[in-house]
Amino acid sequence: MAQRASSSAQQYLPFEESLREIEARIRDLTDFQKTHKVDMLLEIESANVKRDKLLEQIYANLTSWQRIQVARHQNRPQTMDYIERLCSDFVELHGDRAFGDDRAIVTGFATIGSKKVMLIGQHKGRDVYERSACNFGSPQPEGYRKALWKMRLAEKYRIPIVCLIDTKGAAPAVEAEERGQSQAIAYNLMIMSGLKVPIVCAVIGEGGSGGALGIGVGDRMLIQEYAYFSVISPEGCASIIWKDASKKEEAAAALKITAPELKALGIMDEIVPEPLGGAHRERERAAEMLKQAILNNLDDLERLPLDELLERRYRKIRSYGKYREEVLEAVGA
Repeated sequence: MAQRASSSAQQYLPFEESLREIEARIRDLTDFQKTHKVDMLLEIESANVKRDKLLEQIYANLTSWQRIQVARHQNRPQTMDYIERLCSDFVELHGDRAFGDDRAIVTGFATIGSKKVMLIGQHKGRDVYERSACNFGSPQPEGYRKALWKMRLAEKYRIPIVCLIDTKGAAPAVEAEERGQSQAIAYNLMIMSGLKVPIVCAVIGEGGSGGALGIGVGDRMLIQEYAYFSVISPEGCASIIWKDASKKEEAAAALKITAPELKALGIMDEIVPEPLGGAHRERERAAEMLKQAILNNLDDLERLPLDELLERRYRKIRSYGKYREEVLEAVGA
């Protein structure tokens, strides 16, 4: 059985409260076995089976808002966590050659499996100090410029690009706008659409608005099972539509921003499965699932001639936002 996070360190979401008691029992049995040198394997295994069945029941019927809560879990693996598990080596590259280095976006040469890639990912930070340094995962314009420089470097050396998306959105501060936030994101969209190397993007947590799109144009769009991708947060949508942020659950359902909904709409190409209960419960296994999905898609893309790769990317981008026109008969005509 796969090793799970210790229940003493586990943070429970509101809909997971029924797990607290059984996981406390698993911890107590394990501690008793170690302390008293008594064989409690059968009891522990029985409790694990009950816990897994309960997890299956809970996660089989998650609402859109509950999925978003999983995507925002404070223990959910972030870009640096995945770099440690996905990559056999990683050489970080810094700076945008114009203003400074934005720690909300991590860039560098990496090896995933047997493949050399340029890895670009958004990082929120894992403690209060790192989160402050990373601006809680909301990149500044220099972060997007840094990412673009590294993408062009990848194109120069003909190595594929892997982007890990995890942000509530780009930094909204006045200072960010003064340094060209909107232009930096828009320029990235334009350049990424024509880069002459394969690009695989994976949403690993939150994919918020233009902040996500700034490194989110690719040949393949992957999304982890409990991640989401949206033009606006449910709270922001509710505040605009109903003037009431407390209606976030209704907004989450209406926005169609969860992995299954995005796959059905054709926005995402593939859903990357997560361990039972979410990636935060089994980080090693979640990383292995993500690694395999990235490698499989890179294999497919690297087989394509460059002209076909770019043509497919162009058609993919142009296919977004399809709409239907209907002529309605005038009432009483």
